[in-house]
Amino acid sequence: MVVVTWRGRDHITACLDALKAQKSPHRMIIVDNASDDGTAELISAHEVVRLPRNRGYAGGLAAVLDMVETPYVAWLNDDAAPDPSWLTELESALDGDPGAAAATSSILLMDGSTQSVGVALTSDGHGRDVVLAGREVFGFCGGAALLRTAELKAAGGVPASFFCYYEDTDTAWRLRLAGHRVISVGPARVRHRHGASTRPGSVLFHRWNERNRLLMLLRCAPAKVALPQFARFAVITALLPFRKDVPDAANFRLGLRTRVLAEVLLRLPATLWQRLRIRTEVSRGSVWRDWAGR
Repeated sequence: MVVVTWRGRDHITACLDALKAQKSPHRMIIVDNASDDGTAELISAHEVVRLPRNRGYAGGLAAVLDMVETPYVAWLNDDAAPDPSWLTELESALDGDPGAAAATSSILLMDGSTQSVGVALTSDGHGRDVVLAGREVFGFCGGAALLRTAELKAAGGVPASFFCYYEDTDTAWRLRLAGHRVISVGPARVRHRHGASTRPGSVLFHRWNERNRLLMLLRCAPAKVALPQFARFAVITALLPFRKDVPDAANFRLGLRTRVLAEVLLRLPATLWQRLRIRTEVSRGSVWRDWAGR
């Protein structure tokens, strides 16, 4: 069990209390991303890996993956509080389905509405939460999921450089390319204080989302999908100064999109090298045809 926190003083206690009440025994590692708000004192009684700087959710998960020696590893947001049977339900689901390498939870918002029961892949290569799904889904929501440790490591682990967002969809995509499946486990319920650690809709939120989606596509998608999507992003960005109908949203700000393009181009050599190293027991085209737009 890995819980990544950053300035989680106001919400991590509820998470830890819920984990203490789990029916399944587990080892818990808390990754503290250099919190400076008193979080360190609240978690001091637990096994803590304190990073010297904030490496984000993806970086925090990646930092301790080598420490995990159990067959399964759970990812859990520090602002999520699972039901007592949460871990048991996820473990039972993977025990009963050898072809699945990851199991995603029913993530509920604090008002009881559903935030996610899995992740779908859109026809233009975005990941989106789904609130109604069958047993199998394209990907898992990284805020509350269980993965097979060996399969995760064999697929390349966690993309630490993503910092935050799309690390789960990228990981699920690589697991599918390696021939594995992802399942949704309805009874594995978690209450989530969405946005307690990050601010959805903020400039940083959109920067990470736009950048990481493009990096994910360049790593995982068929070239005939990844390259046009990158080009489309670049063309829309270039035309923004000449448009009169620019949407009033952070992800249409010229400065943000220019920075995203610069970051993707800077990482392009490493990203293409990573693409070559991804294990592909199933072709990229097959995964795209089976799941994009569903």
